[in-house]
Amino acid sequence: MRLAEIDRGESLKSRLLIRFISMVSGMRLPDAARVAFYHRDFLGPLGAWTQAAMRGPSEWSVGERELMAAMVARWNSCAFCTGAHRATAAKGLTKATVDAALADYRTAPLSAGLVATLGFLETLTRTPDAVTAADARAVLAAGVSQAALADAVAVATVFGVITRYADALQFAIPTEAEYDKAAAMLLKRGYA
Repeated sequence: MRLAEIDRGESLKSRLLIRFISMVSGMRLPDAARVAFYHRDFLGPLGAWTQAAMRGPSEWSVGERELMAAMVARWNSCAFCTGAHRATAAKGLTKATVDAALADYRTAPLSAGLVATLGFLETLTRTPDAVTAADARAVLAAGVSQAALADAVAVATVFGVITRYADALQFAIPTEAEYDKAAAMLLKRGYA
């Protein structure tokens, strides 16, 4: 259900801020940012959680975590989040690498540890009841530390929520150029 408040903002202050940011950036402010002006009580804690998972200390690079988010979005069939995190991951990795991973991470030019982790996250996302200790041991055997696996699970968990939120509110799909601009802003400003 698309809410009018997402398009226009719920208060005069938020409407003016949305218009100002859109004007300065030369693009429509993405819905992911617009909802922050509407659901502050929900998105404040969610934004902090996302910031910690995506930009906090981790053995994973920002590009790798953005790729994880894009993969979770793909597995959850969220076009908005797939596009947004694909564009952001491409700023830290390469566009060709990200596109190859989205096509089939098992054959993409990624480290063995990242491939194993993505396999774990795919099971966690698509069939969470099927995750076993053996699945975690396989990731650890591929050279991923327990802390890095926990960080990856945090990314998958937060984007399990965000992808459903984006689809429930019918986030508008930006153009490729708009995704690219938004990715640059996201890298600079973060999630909180």
